[in-house]
Amino acid sequence: MIDNFSLLLTHALLLIAAWRLIARADLDREPPPPQDEAPARGFAPRPGSPPKPGVKPGA
Repeated sequence: MIDNFSLLLTHALLLIAAWRLIARADLDREPPPPQDEAPARGFAPRPGSPPKPGVKPGA
């Protein structure tokens, strides 16, 4: 009797926790990152490498 009750109780609590997580409004929404934290595009040049033609130094 105790074994069945403990199994029922733990599974019910897990079901309630899963239900509450699924019902959250912000589950699949994420605000966009601020502009200054946006990832840079491309790769940084290696130190000492020659500049690419047509690219301004320091740009």
